[in-house]
Amino acid sequence: MNHASAPTPPRGVYLITPDEPDTARLLARTAPLLATGVTLLQYRNKTADAPLRRAQAEALQALCARYATPLIINDDPALAQAVGAAGVHLGEDDEGIAAARALLGPTAIIGISCYDDHARAERAAAAGASYLAFGAFFASNSKATTRRATPDLLPQSAALGLPRVAIGGLTPDNVAPLIAAGADLIAVISSVYAAPDPVATLHAYLDCFQEPA
Repeated sequence: MNHASAPTPPRGVYLITPDEPDTARLLARTAPLLATGVTLLQYRNKTADAPLRRAQAEALQALCARYATPLIINDDPALAQAVGAAGVHLGEDDEGIAAARALLGPTAIIGISCYDDHARAERAAAAGASYLAFGAFFASNSKATTRRATPDLLPQSAALGLPRVAIGGLTPDNVAPLIAAGADLIAVISSVYAAPDPVATLHAYLDCFQEPA
């Protein structure tokens, strides 16, 4: 990532897909959310086998192209390359940033999970990450949250010059302090997809970015 020419960090909702085995249903659930306004979409399906992951990633890439939304693939740089996604999100045990950058190229978005660890964020920034994700800030329904991030990580990491993502148990009622502390993106899964009215819930998150910090 060329920091000298990097634009203002994107702000908004970073939507992550649920473990949905039905590709048609996944697209039907996701399309109205992209139409409402999503800054990034991450394809994440921990239960799918390789053929289903490939099929869903290809379908989501086509959908994202229609709405000009960058698609990020969770954990799998090779799949990101195969479907022409905008980038990849790497966790603690995934292939390194340098290898992903070499595979996907200089303009790819390569995000890294930093959990509750500022030192990890510093290493990721030095290695060429595109954004830094911190969490979980609250108890989450999507995965075990053995590591709990604190809001002070957000201003602490501002000097690294990369967009900061907050994740983990977020709701429209608890994100305002995180945005005020410096979160550029709010990453959500079930709080939107499992909501009675997902579009209305997404609007509620987006409204949090309109309020003065």
